[in-house]
Amino acid sequence: MTRMSLALWAALTAVLGLVSSGDVTQATELKVLASVALTSVLDQLTPVYEKATGDKLTIGYSLAADLKKRILDGEIADVIILTRPMMEDLQKQDKLAPNSLVNVAGTPVSVVARAGAPKPDISSVDAFKHTLLTARSIVYADPAKGGASGVYFARVLDNLGIADQLKSRTILVPGAQAAEVVAKGDAELGVAQASEIIPVAGAQLVGPLPGELASTTVFTSGIGTGSKSPEAAKALIKFLTGPEAGSLFSAKGFVPG
Repeated sequence: MTRMSLALWAALTAVLGLVSSGDVTQATELKVLASVALTSVLDQLTPVYEKATGDKLTIGYSLAADLKKRILDGEIADVIILTRPMMEDLQKQDKLAPNSLVNVAGTPVSVVARAGAPKPDISSVDAFKHTLLTARSIVYADPAKGGASGVYFARVLDNLGIADQLKSRTILVPGAQAAEVVAKGDAELGVAQASEIIPVAGAQLVGPLPGELASTTVFTSGIGTGSKSPEAAKALIKFLTGPEAGSLFSAKGFVPG
């Protein structure tokens, strides 16, 4: 394991009190549904958690809007991690255990450029607007697909009054691929969650949207009402919101909850 993984494992075993094999309860398989924006962190935390607890995590990633629809249509999961407004809506519709909402982490909607390219000026709203208008091409998540950053950035362009001017130079992707498109040189600039930019080789995080355009997407966890292992689900959430996991979230472009 990496140094980070070893530290996480040590912290997790301390939190859960697994001081001997006799303390380990029967292994549990937990189904997790999580926004695709969390992939880089959860993929690294999963083997650490499984090794320390003996539990198995099966994680399904997708756009938050898609997962919300699946849950409303009856899909069951032990732990669900989507944007805060979506989780509050699921709580109101009795899809989550009462009082189980816990913020995990937030990530700012940010600008991405190709690694090695001069950083564009996004120091103010006016500078950012000028940068957008002079860019060869711009990529972001298709708002029609429900990606949080794409939905938000589409509103930004409307508010700036430049959506029509940029339409012919806009590339829409179905999910979290904006940074990859920029890294390949297929678009000059992109807008995505910071957490979707940092893991991509060949992409550089320019920074969050400036001034009043700034927006942080908060991801919140909850326990599904159909969970057959609510205590194990609660233990996983406790780990994901603890300080050690928080260090990894920070390294991946999140602000711990």
